[in-house]
Amino acid sequence: MAVVAATFLAAGLGTYAVRAVTPSAHDGGPAAAQAWVTARGQTTIDNTETTLPFSSAAPTTSAIIRVDPRLSFQTYTGVGAAITDSSAHVLYGLAKADRDTVMTNLFDPNAGAGINFLRQPIGASDFVADADYSFDDVPAGQTDYGLQHFSIAHDEAQILPLLRQARALNPRLQIVASPWSMPAWMKTNDSMIDGKLIDTPQIYRAYASYLVKFLQAYAAADVPVGYITVQNEPQALRRNNYPGTDLPFWQEAKVISALGPAIKAAHLHTKILSYDHNWAVHPGDIKSYSLVNEDPQLNYPFSLLETDAAKWISGTAYHCYYGDPSAQTVLRASFPNKDIYMTECEGGNISTAIGVLRNWGKAVIDWNIALDENHNPHLGGCGTCNGTITINSTTEQVTYNPQYFMLRHFAAFVALGAVRIASDTADSSGAPIALQSVAFRNPDHTTTLVVWNSSASASQTFSVLSNGRSFQTTLDPGAIGTYTWPA
Repeated sequence: MAVVAATFLAAGLGTYAVRAVTPSAHDGGPAAAQAWVTARGQTTIDNTETTLPFSSAAPTTSAIIRVDPRLSFQTYTGVGAAITDSSAHVLYGLAKADRDTVMTNLFDPNAGAGINFLRQPIGASDFVADADYSFDDVPAGQTDYGLQHFSIAHDEAQILPLLRQARALNPRLQIVASPWSMPAWMKTNDSMIDGKLIDTPQIYRAYASYLVKFLQAYAAADVPVGYITVQNEPQALRRNNYPGTDLPFWQEAKVISALGPAIKAAHLHTKILSYDHNWAVHPGDIKSYSLVNEDPQLNYPFSLLETDAAKWISGTAYHCYYGDPSAQTVLRASFPNKDIYMTECEGGNISTAIGVLRNWGKAVIDWNIALDENHNPHLGGCGTCNGTITINSTTEQVTYNPQYFMLRHFAAFVALGAVRIASDTADSSGAPIALQSVAFRNPDHTTTLVVWNSSASASQTFSVLSNGRSFQTTLDPGAIGTYTWPA
């Protein structure tokens, strides 16, 4: 077993072992697995690497996780967060050397966590440091169908430099971009806050051109965008203090039907993801629809994939704020040729990540990658959101939050292009099963298994059984373990 030691440069973070498995076998199977564990509440990264020997004897524990590489599912695309305008602002509050250290800890796959997927707002979200903006703002009452005023200058100051740095640290970094609102002049209320997209062919063409110009401008800035959605949370009505747009599925279909050919004509390879909202419609959104006597469109992602626009749609994007990840499996059963991604989950935890991945999700993306200790800066929207890291606005101290450690368990140990394989838990004693797991076969044929002990108070001893051999280990309450072994 060869292990590459990766050094975390930030004070107190120490080192941890990045998987680099040298295949070995004994009696037709692997000799040992390597284990990395994060304790509940842990704030520093332990460099302890544990070797767990495989045995051909029958497991002696009542709890057993069976990993079956013969059953395969979706391909893994990555995990990450978002360098919002607010995140960029707090990162730029650090001295350059300190910021470089943080970026290394976040993105470098050899000397850091190796975050490899980012969700980037197209224009303003609720997390901006100063004021709302789009990339084609004109005075109220004016229009710009020719997009003569289009500019990504706002992002050139802080966001794009950070994205380029992240790509330099991790060249396999991917980006999904999402607008919270199209430019105000394209909307019924001439505002980026609330309102609807004007329902005319001219506006659909203009909006498609706007999104293509964004893709081209980012590519020219050395930040190619691999995925795009056309509206963040299209079913969230009555936003009153941050950008948003009510976009019913039939309008999203019209946007996508204009955008797909425009992307193709521009010789871009960006994939379109549809929907970009919760597993189920939130009761608050249903109430908002009832107040304006409109259909809440409870089957939005299904309805959209039943339109002619589906030929331009690569997959569906979900958020974690209402419903259950099993909704992904239901959608997959109806549309097996369309992929599924989790594109936003503020405060995402290991249970959510495992649930997403066990239900056909190809990626798990949290929200802000960095905020300050007061959940700032932001304009409206979420006042309690946490970042993957927290940067104190007074002391500049950097705290690595639970989201960071959760992302590391996947980004550092599951290779891009890995395929999810079966992992199922049973306990012969009849005791409640506190273990949640998800397993992958990496492109080099090694296996990665991520396990979480969901118990609040009890340690869990269990065996992992694969290909007729097993190893035994214990996880404390709330702990996460990642286990890797050769084929």
